[in-house]
Amino acid sequence: MARTHAHTHGKSHSIRPTSKNAPSWAIDSQEIIKQIVEFGKDGMTASEIGLRLRDEFAVPLVKPIIGKTITQIMQENDIQRAMPEDLERLVRKALGLQKHLNVHNSDKRNVRSLELIESKIHRLSRYYKKTGKVTKSWKYASVIAKLE
Repeated sequence: MARTHAHTHGKSHSIRPTSKNAPSWAIDSQEIIKQIVEFGKDGMTASEIGLRLRDEFAVPLVKPIIGKTITQIMQENDIQRAMPEDLERLVRKALGLQKHLNVHNSDKRNVRSLELIESKIHRLSRYYKKTGKVTKSWKYASVIAKLE
């Protein structure tokens, strides 16, 4: 699959488990749900929880074992974040670039990369407003308009 603002295909990826069935050596589903709820209450995101389950508890994939995704389990236990994880990470990335550009205001390459990040934020926010995961009144204040 091609990148959004580049003409290349991504080469880096992790190799997913070959079998969709739950492995015989994995811990039982109740223990996994308990760990997901505990990690979610500690403030971890769904992807961080998945990495921790993979690395510490040897759970290859949660969905084949339980039948639900980590995000669905977190929603059932009322451990939802205010903003979806990918949108939140993009906003954090844009804020970091804004701080950088306040110090280094002649860095034209990063001005362009901030434009691209903000366009991704606007595109994602439009989708999440349509699906109802973000309130209709949520708005990202663009910094690029202020820079020009």
